[in-house]
Amino acid sequence: MWLLDQWAERHITDAQRKGEFDNLPGSGEPLVLDDDSHVAPELRAGYRLLKNAGCLPPELEQRKEAVELASLLQGICKDDPRYTELSRRLALIEFKLRQAGLNTDFLRSEYSERLMHRMNEE
Repeated sequence: MWLLDQWAERHITDAQRKGEFDNLPGSGEPLVLDDDSHVAPELRAGYRLLKNAGCLPPELEQRKEAVELASLLQGICKDDPRYTELSRRLALIEFKLRQAGLNTDFLRSEYSERLMHRMNEE
């Protein structure tokens, strides 16, 4: 066992003896583990940290913004001065997503409504 591992184990054992882990939120409940089998093992810890901090990968941020822009465009008429700017932004994001090899069909179907509803729930 590495020296760092021994040090960590000693501190954990000391904390358990002192009762520092008693009455923690979720104590005694099963852990809810995410399926991260599609993520490379060396990236899993970093992705988990980013997820817990509320950060999304750039592609998902772009997808989220594209869905929001599409929703805004549906809510305003084509004569509105903001319509042109919003549609240009949406086209640029869609172009970037396609360049990254991602499908943009979610902007053209009922899927976008369900996705937006799901994002708003979180």
